[in-house]
Amino acid sequence: RFLRRLIKDTNKKVFLILGGLSKERDVSLMTGEAIYKALCERGYNVEKFDPKTDDWAKLKEEADLAFISLHGKFGEDGCVQGLLEMYGIPYTGSGILSSALCYDKDQTKIVMSQKGINIPKTWVYTEGDIINFIESEDIVFPVMVKPNREGSTIGMTVVEEKNQLEAAIKLALESSPKVLIEEFISGTEVTVGLLNGKAMTVVEIVPKSGLYDYKSKYEAGQTDYFLPARISDALTDEVRLISEKAYNALGCNGAPRADYIIDKQGKIFFLEMNTIPGMTETSLLPKSAAGSGINFADLCEKIVQAAKLDYAV
Repeated sequence: RFLRRLIKDTNKKVFLILGGLSKERDVSLMTGEAIYKALCERGYNVEKFDPKTDDWAKLKEEADLAFISLHGKFGEDGCVQGLLEMYGIPYTGSGILSSALCYDKDQTKIVMSQKGINIPKTWVYTEGDIINFIESEDIVFPVMVKPNREGSTIGMTVVEEKNQLEAAIKLALESSPKVLIEEFISGTEVTVGLLNGKAMTVVEIVPKSGLYDYKSKYEAGQTDYFLPARISDALTDEVRLISEKAYNALGCNGAPRADYIIDKQGKIFFLEMNTIPGMTETSLLPKSAAGSGINFADLCEKIVQAAKLDYAV
């Protein structure tokens, strides 16, 4: 009932939470600006709120709903979700547990593996003796080295040879005390957005540099996208089915995005679930939605309509 009243009554206040304190602050600001424009055009009473500079007391007193467009630490990891739960303010996206789980790549992989979903072979390094770790593990190169809890490919390195591994691990440690070393799987990179548990169009990602890094993600013209992905109907159906299975297993809500790599034999490997995907002009979730006939403003509004609290108050 609350959500229906919110849509009809433009005096209800939506606080759009953007910016924040993480290394992905700049991306969050771009995401937030795009969402702000779309919701204002739809007649919502929207106010921007930046945790880095604004007073939480104002949000607590005035917000009827919070649209979370934060990325990274304190945004996707369950922290802001927990605060909003305490304030009794419905919010967009996944709840506390799901957000924390999906933000931790290692724990997400454990859940996916238990559900019978393929994941890349992974070695996990936690702070300690790097040299002994490298020597004791039977790591086959090339590998991807990434922080366990970070996004936007920050701190990620492709390592071709053993002598490059220590430097890559140290770089990843700057963002997370746990580092993942994943087997490098050559193949087709695809992603799919989900809306309220239903998979949308599968998007194929072809970065011109060969690696879907920060520049490829956020600079226009650096990556080619194919909607729908240039894969068989059978693979498309399987990717969508796996995504919906992952959405439910991880307890997601709203509009997350699942990422995959499909090897040359057609085997699908789950990479990660993003509970608050980017919403910039080059972002993948809006592309997936557009492929399913949902424009950007409609997508933002549907995300608002799915806002809720984990704990009823």
